[in-house]
Amino acid sequence: MSAHPGPGARPTTRGPVLSAAPGTLPGVLRALDDAAVGRWSRAVVDVLGAARGRLDELNVFPVPDGDTGTNLLLTAEAGHAALDAALQAARDDGGRRPESPWAVLARGAVLGARGNSGAILAQLLRGLADALADRPEVDGELLATALTSASQSAYGAVADPEEGTFLTVARSGAEAAAAAVVEGRTGLADVVRAAADGALTALQATTGQLAALKEAGVVDAGGAGWCLVLDALVGTVTGVAPARPPLGGRPARPRRPSAPVPGPPAPGPGSEVQFLLADSDPDAVARLQARLAELGDCLVVVGVDTPAGREWNVHVHVSDVGAAIEAGIEAGRPHRISVTPLAPVRPPAAAPGVRAVVALACAAGLAELFAAEGVTVLTAPADAVAEDDVLRAVLGTGAEQVVVLPNAAGAIGPAGRAAERARAEGRDVVVVPTRSPVQGLAALAVADPARRLGDDVVALAEAAAATRWAEVVVADQEALTSAGRCRPGDVLGSAEGDVVVIGADAATVARDLLDRLLSAGGEMATLVVGADAALGDTVGAHLAAVHPTVEVVRYAGGAGAVPLLVGVE
Repeated sequence: MSAHPGPGARPTTRGPVLSAAPGTLPGVLRALDDAAVGRWSRAVVDVLGAARGRLDELNVFPVPDGDTGTNLLLTAEAGHAALDAALQAARDDGGRRPESPWAVLARGAVLGARGNSGAILAQLLRGLADALADRPEVDGELLATALTSASQSAYGAVADPEEGTFLTVARSGAEAAAAAVVEGRTGLADVVRAAADGALTALQATTGQLAALKEAGVVDAGGAGWCLVLDALVGTVTGVAPARPPLGGRPARPRRPSAPVPGPPAPGPGSEVQFLLADSDPDAVARLQARLAELGDCLVVVGVDTPAGREWNVHVHVSDVGAAIEAGIEAGRPHRISVTPLAPVRPPAAAPGVRAVVALACAAGLAELFAAEGVTVLTAPADAVAEDDVLRAVLGTGAEQVVVLPNAAGAIGPAGRAAERARAEGRDVVVVPTRSPVQGLAALAVADPARRLGDDVVALAEAAAATRWAEVVVADQEALTSAGRCRPGDVLGSAEGDVVVIGADAATVARDLLDRLLSAGGEMATLVVGADAALGDTVGAHLAAVHPTVEVVRYAGGAGAVPLLVGVE
């Protein structure tokens, strides 16, 4: 079930490897060091990227939404990006080891985990980190112990674990590794091979363990992904990846919804809700878990320590999205909220002459704001917009002509690639490169479907370009910005994507930021205020006193929005 093309094995390691232990082949690692963890992480991203489409096809459980491969890949990419940045910083600092790569990889994966499968993968990585973070080198016996504890922690993170799933495959791999140690095969290569082979055996049995898998004739998609992760570890340790048959089972029928629907979800399977939770504690998280278990299913909660304090990645399937988010607010500060409908809907055929707008929103309040303008809304974190989701949203409008407003710099690329694919489906799709939600709102204000599409797009683009945008956010890590070095908890004021103000108080930073923006002139200021309404009151009062000729329009960004978005026209 490897993604490797053709028979045989191929080298996967890069850079120097540790010397072989007595009795092992030359070039085989006897222990995993920091560099080896980095190579493994890179190999995981590569193999999941190659297998992404097939894993998506296999996805029929817990819901047939066809995104397991995508979610595993995005989670692995988030972990590797964090680790790659940390290793580079360590190299720049003369090779100092400030933090375990296991811990950095796990933190990045937890904070970037997507979907049910991604949350479980992140928990497995966190379980490994809990056992190995203080070990500069990891041998076979240590790894076997860590795999066992990681599997146990993954079961603990899932509210209602079922057998024949990702969890079963992970546990079986860990049991096989532990058995190898008991039998005296304690070398690192022996342990990782045993884990990978044991997981594969368990994967092949999943088809007969769950009715949904048996009906579709496929193996569990999440478990298949974990087998690829372990195969990548074998390749890192031994220098060659295992030769495996192709991923088994016939393709699952595409059942992913065509597009997220603005407003309350329709009755039926409900929606996938996922968010990060900060400013909480274990007791509050336990209450949140109990409440979400009452509201829905597929509940996975994974916690991880960050420089700013402990955060939790919360994933659940519910019918009442509002109640789930409210439960998060009661438990702490939910952010990076994403809501994806689970109801299977076929993309409608294109309606000739009909024009639609798809707007991307990174928070529930912003989604409501754009939905009120009569557009189709795709809600997703600004730094994790998936090309496939944009395509589904475009096709789901049923319109022949579609304008896409990315509303974030990082979403422009995925939106453009989705537009190219939609054009191949016969849709006339244009992306207006809005870099902020306030630019998207300015564009919508001049939209006129009675105009020719080209003329309308020009008008929208001009309105967006004429809107200077800025935002106030809270730093979550130390970084060097154009305004100086910031530390976790600092309030940052940025204009057009560049940090221009750093301070300790959001209101002070916001006032300074607005004064800088309006020093170049402006007739109207649009404010989108996050969860702290008092910040909006303070900023509004400052504008009335210092810039009385500027018209002010204020909107509520809601939970998940940044503290303040500003647009000046």
